Amino acid sequence: MKPDMHDADQDATLLSWWLDELDAAEADAVEEHLFSCELCTARLRQLIRLRGAVRGALPDGEFGTVVTAQFIRGLTDSGKRIREYRLPPGGSVLCTIAPQDDFVVSHLEAPLDGVRQLDLVIEDDGGTYRLAHVPFDAATNEITYVPPVALLRRLGHATQRMRLLAVTLGDERVLGEYTFNHSPWQA
Repeated sequence: MKPDMHDADQDATLLSWWLDELDAAEADAVEEHLFSCELCTARLRQLIRLRGAVRGALPDGEFGTVVTAQFIRGLTDSGKRIREYRLPPGGSVLCTIAPQDDFVVSHLEAPLDGVRQLDLVIEDDGGTYRLAHVPFDAATNEITYVPPVALLRRLGHATQRMRLLAVTLGDERVLGEYTFNHSPWQA
């Protein structure tokens, strides 16, 4: 790991190492660094505890979050039932949640090449919410959002709008706008 690395970059590298997502040379370098750096070792422990807390709270469905594709694969591999929606910029979808669904996943496509910071703005009848610094892999040109399942189960007919924003110093630009038209499950 590089000493001039930003905290978010360090966190991403530590998590990638812990999740076994690095190639062998990168993993060896991080592991060697961890043996000699007490600060990074302590930070890794914090991130692991945080990840565990999020993993425990996410199934309760009380909050939404942006996750990686690997996280979704882990849910699927563990037998979770997932309803997925994929939207291009400007896209709109009719959506619902079935009683047997454990999660709903929204794949929001956007041109992410060159983006350093990505924020997700969510607008619905409850207000406007902004998730800052959401995780993304520019190579995939999408983010994966898991909305709060408990909220979806309580919703009647509702519209939710989302915007992905590329954020730079003092400026932001819209990369994509997405509309979800929710209706209750009908068997």
